[in-house]
Amino acid sequence: MKFLLDVHISYKIANYLKSKGFEAIHVNEILDKWNTKDQDICFYADENDLIVITKDVDFKNSHLIGNTPRKLVKVNLGNMATSTLIKIISPNMEAIERLDVKGKFLVELDLDKVTFITKEDK
Repeated sequence: MKFLLDVHISYKIANYLKSKGFEAIHVNEILDKWNTKDQDICFYADENDLIVITKDVDFKNSHLIGNTPRKLVKVNLGNMATSTLIKIISPNMEAIERLDVKGKFLVELDLDKVTFITKEDK
């Protein structure tokens, strides 16, 4: 799996994903770095088959209304320790990996639940 982390997601998450054998790019490493517009992030992610990880609700809206980004993990946890986020992401990586091959999806991570919404590619 390949991930693109939005500006408010820690580089430590990218390092964690890399340590698990996944590809991970932080938005600060591409395009206009932290100034990159959401639509450009979506386009880049879709063109490169990346899963966007973000805290920004605009990406959820774009996914649901405009089908971009095609693959999205929306973190609904506010400010928290990176270690806590890793503890929430880690047990869900296998499910995300299964979704990754099926098509479009949205995964929402909350402190007490994880929601999976899938759409088959047509």
